[in-house]
Amino acid sequence: MSKGPELFSDFGKEAKDLLDKDYTSDQKFTISSFSYTGVALVSNLVNKGGLSSGDVAVQYKHKNAVVDVKLDTESNILTTFTITDLLPSAKTVASVKLPDYNSGKLEVQYFHEHAALTTAVGIKKSPSVDFSATMGTPSIAFGAEASYMASSGEFTKYNAGVNVTKPDSNASVILADKGDSLRVSYLHHLNQLNGGALVGEIARKFSTNENTLTVGCSYLVDPHTLVKAKLNNHGNLGALVQHELRPKSFLTISGAFNTKALEKTPKFGVALQSNWSALAGLQSLFHNSDRSGIAASRDFVFCCYCSCRYFFLFSVK
Repeated sequence: MSKGPELFSDFGKEAKDLLDKDYTSDQKFTISSFSYTGVALVSNLVNKGGLSSGDVAVQYKHKNAVVDVKLDTESNILTTFTITDLLPSAKTVASVKLPDYNSGKLEVQYFHEHAALTTAVGIKKSPSVDFSATMGTPSIAFGAEASYMASSGEFTKYNAGVNVTKPDSNASVILADKGDSLRVSYLHHLNQLNGGALVGEIARKFSTNENTLTVGCSYLVDPHTLVKAKLNNHGNLGALVQHELRPKSFLTISGAFNTKALEKTPKFGVALQSNWSALAGLQSLFHNSDRSGIAASRDFVFCCYCSCRYFFLFSVK
């Protein structure tokens, strides 16, 4: 792939992730496992407002192709095929969500040294067409995106923006919602925060004359512990602590409340992400035949068993 400007959908993504990613008011449990053959298994269990849901996803990678299959407790099956470099500097993605056969979509992404283009077409009788384009360099890029509905002959979405990236900072300006909203964000990495960052975002809705200013930060307490916080001008304060229990296994505790309405009950969430890598175990089992390999492989099998068991328990509910 050519190293050029990023896709329009990635404009301001780093700032948005710092303000939104990993914040939750639910209880979530994730088990993931990866094998040396290119197979990955991920199971998610979520308790939201007293309602439980879950899904099991399997991913298989082979050379330049990736196949993803996800089954959830609503009996939906999402299948995605991704092929890289089927055409030079291009990525092709085909997806369908059963039993809704009209949900199929074909997307092509093209990357050039000074441009990045995407086109997505729905696979149905009156499809919608989504397309985006960015031009520039990895340091500065200008872009736009739009959605066209063939049945009505109208554009349902069109946005435009600019993104500036430096080694220690990122800034973006995006005009969205058909020109009705403007979002400006800036993120700066600081050595004083041990690799953490400060971020500020201003969002304005022209039709309602509403402004929202949000500031946030992240701080690395140690190599395994991350602390994040955010606050906006409406008084909404959020914070989280994320600790790496073992490699790629995280415990996240987050909370949020309105400083202008202290009588309301604060919201709390817990997320546990556990990674059980079968790579070391299987390699040791078949090549070294030692006890550590057997133990790790046993853990992998147990992980798969728990994922399926809890998934079907949630499905029955």
